[in-house]
Amino acid sequence: METLIRVAIIEDDPKIRQLLQLVIDGSPGFYCQDTFEDCESAFDTLQINKPDLLLLDVDLPKMSGIDGLKVIKKQNPALNIVMLTVHEDDETIFNALCSGAVGYLVKGIPPDRLLLALQEAYAGGAPMSAKIARKVVGHFHRDMNNNPLSEREKEVLQFLCDGENYKTIAQKLFISTNTVKAHIKNIYAKLHVNTRAEAVAKAIQKRII
Repeated sequence: METLIRVAIIEDDPKIRQLLQLVIDGSPGFYCQDTFEDCESAFDTLQINKPDLLLLDVDLPKMSGIDGLKVIKKQNPALNIVMLTVHEDDETIFNALCSGAVGYLVKGIPPDRLLLALQEAYAGGAPMSAKIARKVVGHFHRDMNNNPLSEREKEVLQFLCDGENYKTIAQKLFISTNTVKAHIKNIYAKLHVNTRAEAVAKAIQKRII
């Protein structure tokens, strides 16, 4: 028996919503389970019907798609949500991905590529339009290039994040505790922090290690 991928749509433009529904229902292996014009009308039904995938717009008449995404992921953590929007700016992209979206597609994507993207999301992938994927990769590279720490300082910071004390760090890296203290002083200066807790928080936030 063929697997049927059940898709829900939140899109405020009725023409786009109808077109998406026609594409999905007209394709083998897909079924458009529900459509909604805003997030608020979708919350309860999504919890009951539990689709496999949700196509979600960003610009919606009441709650934004990003805010709606956060609510929906809290209610349905396992639901795979793919953004379908006109927005290609960094802030919207990363807000969506950090809020739990598994994919990000730009409106105007050809129907065959849309269906392939939905299959990819259903299979555990992270489909993105080409321009979006380049932005994500570029952002990753910038983060890597902007890392101010040396390799040894990153090692020390990793041990700090693991909760190790100066003596243990020194033993594991085969250096003196004074050298550890010097590295930590440099780490604090480069990250513009004053405490271990601040250094750990910044390491996580900036993906330094």
